[in-house]
Amino acid sequence: MTKPWGNYYRWIVVLVGFMCLTSICSNYIIINFTFICMKNDMTNAVPDSNGTLRSIYDYSPSEKKWILWAVALGTMLGTLPINVLYVKFGARVPFLLAGIASIVSTGLIPWAAGFNYWILIALRFIQGLAYSADFAAIGLITVRWAPLTETATFIAVMTSFTGISSTATNSVTGVICESSLGWKWSYYLHAAVGFLLFCLWYVVYIDHPQDTKRVSCKELSKIEKSKSAAHLDKSTDVPYRKLLTSPVIWCVWLNAFFEMSAVIVCSTYMPIYFHEVLKFGVTETGFWVALVLFIWLPVRWVSAIMSDKITCIGERAKMLIFNTIAVGGTGAFFAVIGFIPVEQKYWSVAAFTMTMCCVGVNSGGFYKCGVLHARQYAHVVIAAIQWTKCVALFSAPAMVALFVSNESVRTQWIGVYLVFGGLMQITNLLSYCIFTDKPAEWTNSDEKPVSKA
Repeated sequence: MTKPWGNYYRWIVVLVGFMCLTSICSNYIIINFTFICMKNDMTNAVPDSNGTLRSIYDYSPSEKKWILWAVALGTMLGTLPINVLYVKFGARVPFLLAGIASIVSTGLIPWAAGFNYWILIALRFIQGLAYSADFAAIGLITVRWAPLTETATFIAVMTSFTGISSTATNSVTGVICESSLGWKWSYYLHAAVGFLLFCLWYVVYIDHPQDTKRVSCKELSKIEKSKSAAHLDKSTDVPYRKLLTSPVIWCVWLNAFFEMSAVIVCSTYMPIYFHEVLKFGVTETGFWVALVLFIWLPVRWVSAIMSDKITCIGERAKMLIFNTIAVGGTGAFFAVIGFIPVEQKYWSVAAFTMTMCCVGVNSGGFYKCGVLHARQYAHVVIAAIQWTKCVALFSAPAMVALFVSNESVRTQWIGVYLVFGGLMQITNLLSYCIFTDKPAEWTNSDEKPVSKA
């Protein structure tokens, strides 16, 4: 009997996985936008030292820093345990549990924000633990379900969750904040949608495509083509020591870290920069931030398809070209943002847009290098990229705290953009000496070329 999805069940898996990844990410970034709205909520106002009424939700820069860092700490501490769970049990149940943790903590945040600051921090920590499951899930879905000829496309689609979540969350939250519902309903809505999506995940996802009749023989053959027996082995142990001493993998992680730092600064501080420095209104800020974080997505998908389908250029050369755009190009545009005068604020919007568009090319750069070199252990490499993003969740706010004492002064932001932009140029140059498209010897994979058929 012909299946309604034909030979494309893997894309149903990718789509459902992508929506669940988006849900978890959206849940933890809601607060980046609601910071703007919360401080104007005088429902439970208290007098400050001068006797002036102040909203209990009007957090100081130091309090905001810990609210952001709680997620980073949770993600850092959760990355290794969740990766161990994925290796032992697959992604279906561990990712479901991560989703449940994210949903519950998100639904409780409005209550915690009004009741106790440290309970809010604890819930943000739980959101971080849940978020630690995201990148390992991407890696495992790619390893198990992606044909080698579709690696960049799988990664591009699933890692788009950051941009989609930022676009959807900022635009929806901006509208809800200014409606009669108020900012709290953004959390309730996100939690409800997350519940529905993770129910769908549990129904759709299977850990091994060969274990389900939903996958046709033709599709299974395509998924397994050019993969070694070691790659397809369900019980393979991860050679952590060899992986952690590989110069190629470390170069992948270094490129990822500095590019992730730029992404964190954009996703976390763009609303604040647009509102406080460029003087956009709340609704305008939501619109422009959503637009910037959406425009790069078509670039991401098209560049991934190009990376997988172009055959007239060698794989290593393609990776270096894509990485130069993704890391070098991002660094160049990022470095100039702080120098653009406030009077030319739309040029600032353009610079942020170009930064994110360059980021969109990374699936054909360091991501693809990590997957092709680590092969069946790529989920460990991609999970570690998640860990570098956790470090970036600390380093980005720390860099902002170092340079910026007044969020509305443009010149104080120059150091933040310049330092990260310069470091990206250096790490991109390192990739020219180290990147390879060959599988590592510890993967026990035959070094035969990936078939394009």
